[in-house]
Amino acid sequence: MTDRDPDSPAPGAAGPAALPDGYRLEHAAPRSEEYVRLREIAGLSPRTPEQAVGALENSWAWTTIRTADGGLAAMGRTLGDGAWYFHLADIATDPDHQRRGLGRAVMEDLIDRIERAAPPHPYITLLADPPGQRLYRSLGFIDSDPSLGMRLPR
Repeated sequence: MTDRDPDSPAPGAAGPAALPDGYRLEHAAPRSEEYVRLREIAGLSPRTPEQAVGALENSWAWTTIRTADGGLAAMGRTLGDGAWYFHLADIATDPDHQRRGLGRAVMEDLIDRIERAAPPHPYITLLADPPGQRLYRSLGFIDSDPSLGMRLPR
């Protein structure tokens, strides 16, 4: 891996954004029912509780943001090998909590954690649905031309 301290910022990294009052950031996966519900209400493709199990248990990292009463307001996760390849997925914010910087905070936290854990120059990818493209570009993501993201429909 690396000799960098994972609890200190990566060189040149600004670190995650501050959260608005009433929210707290956690490095923990949501519960299965929360994951399924947030994907649905945020407009991501639906998943079953059975599909949620693998996502919840096998991700490299999770970032969740909760309200003061413990409700799930936003989430995101990282898949990867922990060395050079990382894929950000399931970036979602509850519509009742959008436009408050929570999605940005999730993304910045996940990126910061990758940069603290990985050797220099990790390869970080995501699939950018139209609603998130402006945020992702503002964080420095670019099109992967000439490569093209592909999937195998099932």
